[in-house]
Amino acid sequence: MSRSSSNKAPAILLIGASRGLGFAMAAECLKRGWNVAGTVRDNTRTQLHDLADEYVGRVEIEHLDISEPDQIMALRGRLSGRRFDILFVNAGAANNNQGETISEVSTAEFVRLMVTNALSPMRVIEALQDLVPADGLIGIMSSGQGSIANNEKGGHEVYRGSKSALNQYMRSYAARHAGESRALLLLAPGWIRTTLGGPDAPLGPEEAMPDIVNTLLSKRGKPGLEYLDRMGRTVPW
Repeated sequence: MSRSSSNKAPAILLIGASRGLGFAMAAECLKRGWNVAGTVRDNTRTQLHDLADEYVGRVEIEHLDISEPDQIMALRGRLSGRRFDILFVNAGAANNNQGETISEVSTAEFVRLMVTNALSPMRVIEALQDLVPADGLIGIMSSGQGSIANNEKGGHEVYRGSKSALNQYMRSYAARHAGESRALLLLAPGWIRTTLGGPDAPLGPEEAMPDIVNTLLSKRGKPGLEYLDRMGRTVPW
């Protein structure tokens, strides 16, 4: 990121910004005057690289596979001494067969989802939390399917379980940091046309993102953890 006057703008560290909701969030934040440091998994050119060409000096691209603890710590080392107003973890995955039940999923696939959706995001937050000032915000992209109270129809069992686990771990994190002034957010974006959401979802990422970013920014300055949908409404645990 260019060491220019643009550094006076607020900055977000966005984990998982190469496509889908992560890319759409990066684009929306840039439109609103934010600087973006976003991660991609490998050296392949992505949509985020196109944004970096469009917003010269305002986009920084880092490499991270959140399932690799060594890469998380390496990123922490590279960013040492930096400050970001928001840390937001977007990375996540669905199981290959979302219709399979908990009795049908293979052990390997279950472990993959739990590591990707629950363990790894929390490892990222634990490692990078000190980059966020006391009045900043730490957030994760959760899902409405992580709500236990709202699960009346079943389906997507393995994915649901991984997001419920993520929510529980974030609540534990919040409990350990009770009394601190940082805002904490679990965000349920709704059903959106992404690789995960599929082609039948009612909204595309670019249509949903203004509301998502509105909710993200409105949470700033409000300490403690909330579980909100993209319109800022509370989702029952």
